Amino acid sequence: RSSDLCRGSETARGEGRRAAVLRAMDTYVGFSTLPNQVHRKSVKKGFDFTLLVAGESGLGKSTLVDSLFHTDLYKDRTILNAQDRIQKTLEIIKHAVEIEEQGVKMKLTVVDTPGFGDAVDNSECWTPIAEYIDQQFEQYFRDESGLNRKNIQDNRVHCCLYVISPFSHGLRPLDIEFMKAVHNKVNIVPVIGKADALTPGEVKKKKQKIRDEIEEFGINIYQFPDCDSDEDEEFKQQDRQLKDSTPFAVIGSNTIVKEAKGIAVRGRLYPWGIIEVENDAHCDFQKLRTMLIQTHMQDLKDVTQDVHYENYRAQCIQSMTRIGAKDRSSRNKLSRQSVTELSLPLLPLAETEKLIREKDEELRRMQEMLQKMQQQMQQSQGEQSDTL
Repeated sequence: RSSDLCRGSETARGEGRRAAVLRAMDTYVGFSTLPNQVHRKSVKKGFDFTLLVAGESGLGKSTLVDSLFHTDLYKDRTILNAQDRIQKTLEIIKHAVEIEEQGVKMKLTVVDTPGFGDAVDNSECWTPIAEYIDQQFEQYFRDESGLNRKNIQDNRVHCCLYVISPFSHGLRPLDIEFMKAVHNKVNIVPVIGKADALTPGEVKKKKQKIRDEIEEFGINIYQFPDCDSDEDEEFKQQDRQLKDSTPFAVIGSNTIVKEAKGIAVRGRLYPWGIIEVENDAHCDFQKLRTMLIQTHMQDLKDVTQDVHYENYRAQCIQSMTRIGAKDRSSRNKLSRQSVTELSLPLLPLAETEKLIREKDEELRRMQEMLQKMQQQMQQSQGEQSDTL
């Protein structure tokens, strides 16, 4: 009897499991796999990120970038002497490198600005940088407005690391003017370079001074998004630490040194000891890397797309609308003038109308092609149904 009862209970449990599986199959649709599909597609396509680095010479910008991404972008760099720097003007240099980590590929573009702030008179030295950012917006706007939108290359600047000198009392006039010139075009992340020149107390005072001046002069730096309510407490704590650390006091180094216990670390060796670059007790380098790569890289790209680029795009559309309104008003004025008066001003108007007609004809051809493709698909579907 006991064996019969055991067999009966096992049969009941088996039937219960089968019933649960059948119920799950009845309610299962499959859209829960969408994140996996998006993940596979994103990993296959790869990622891109453009970082602009600005600040005066000698603050460790090149070393900082190489330390952040474990790259060697500046191996062929030559350091100019004082006389050459006086004659040299600001230039924009792009360094592109493809990085792969655990099967994830990323195209990193670092935009360097050698010569920034090195002149005796630095008036308007930020203009080439602001123009470069606008040029990337303009190129993306042209590509987005064109007919071939499938393979648009995104060269827009997603983040600007602005390196502040540790030897000044707060922000210098050049720092203020530069950030005010580009703060509505790009995400500014201010950092204090060569922070090993300051004591912990000096770092704390300098950070507060810079935060106060940023607020005083109305400078919009990158704002960390608020955490969602369902985030775990560890992530919220990390987010609070990142917000409190702005501006990040960083130290860069590509040198591997051994500490007293024989452990190899990335740092700087001094007669009085070793500064570990990736030690939070020594500097904010690890926090900057965490924010820039691990936690907020996608948000930097989203803010670039949804805020800065949309502002530029809206300005372009408004200017085009104003130009169109002026053209229509001038066209009405011209229509009331005599034929002899129209002979000269009609030339640019005729060229504009010619371009409009060509675009309309191109759109008409594309619509006809789409209609033919739809008809062919309908015919093929009808033939398949007839065969079935």
